[in-house]
Amino acid sequence: MGHRVRSYSSFLLLAAWLLGLPAAAEPPGVVTAQATVVTFPLTVEGLGTARAREAVEIRPQLSERITAIRFEEGQRVEAEQALVELEARELRAAVAMARAELLESQGQLRRARKLHATNALSAQELESRTARRDAHRAALDAAEARLAQTVVRAPFAGRLGLRRVSPGSYVMPETVITTLDDTDVMKLDFDVPETALSRLADDLPVTARSAAWPDELFQGRVDTIDTRVDPVSRTVTVRAVVDNPDGRLRPGMFLTVTVLRQDVTALVVPEQAIMPEQSTQYVLVVGADGNVEKREVRTGRRRPGQVEILSGLAEGEVVVAEGTQKARPGAPVKILGRIDAAGDPRPETPGAP
Repeated sequence: MGHRVRSYSSFLLLAAWLLGLPAAAEPPGVVTAQATVVTFPLTVEGLGTARAREAVEIRPQLSERITAIRFEEGQRVEAEQALVELEARELRAAVAMARAELLESQGQLRRARKLHATNALSAQELESRTARRDAHRAALDAAEARLAQTVVRAPFAGRLGLRRVSPGSYVMPETVITTLDDTDVMKLDFDVPETALSRLADDLPVTARSAAWPDELFQGRVDTIDTRVDPVSRTVTVRAVVDNPDGRLRPGMFLTVTVLRQDVTALVVPEQAIMPEQSTQYVLVVGADGNVEKREVRTGRRRPGQVEILSGLAEGEVVVAEGTQKARPGAPVKILGRIDAAGDPRPETPGAP
């Protein structure tokens, strides 16, 4: 039977040649690949600036002369530790005067209450002396608060910067005495494209590198994602926190940041299956009948040999990976072999598209 079919085919080719008819062209051979969902870790890189978890310029609240400096440059201090003392003689006198006035008004109030109990003093006069006592108590509190401001204290634990004043200097609220930074944990702000926004989340692992410590890899996590996207750059600011127990990172340092998310999957095809035309991307899809369909797709991330397909293609569909120049939309192709999504060849399955 096979011999008769071959003879008949030979006869048709001979007849076509004798009659001058063109012989039927054989479909072009192509290599295909199947669109596959694979693990595709999300890697987002950015350039970031290190910031202290807490940072402040130490300034006095009063205009006064410095009488003592209680810190050293670069010193580690605790919260509420005294740093600078200001001239306080006048304020101590004010506190003593306010305390004496309070004691006097308290004594007058006690006598007034006894007289009021015997109806020898009116209720109105008793209320007046009570108000006077309350006013003197408030005046003492204000004087003591002002006296407390003559000692400049650290608002939080951290490391001090350079000293900018000397004993005897006259300082005002605008005068910077020194700086204080809490650098045990650093904030790291960096920008990422808005296309990565949907896959970012709090607590994702972060690694950072600094030119100052090229062999050091600093580990951290995503802490906050800004609520706004920059309308000009189309980026969003991400803030990570990085442990810095040895103090190697300093506020203002420039770092390269990488965010890695492992639990991300993506539909991918081989990189060579993508046919760019201006700003549009296409693939050639091979149908069950062996015919080719040209289809627009939207691509995402790339890595060597693979391209993420965001839309336009379904898992399991077969695309032309090699031979896209020979294949024509609407025409059949001959499948010579297949490669997987990673670009590795595998044997062709007979009868499979």
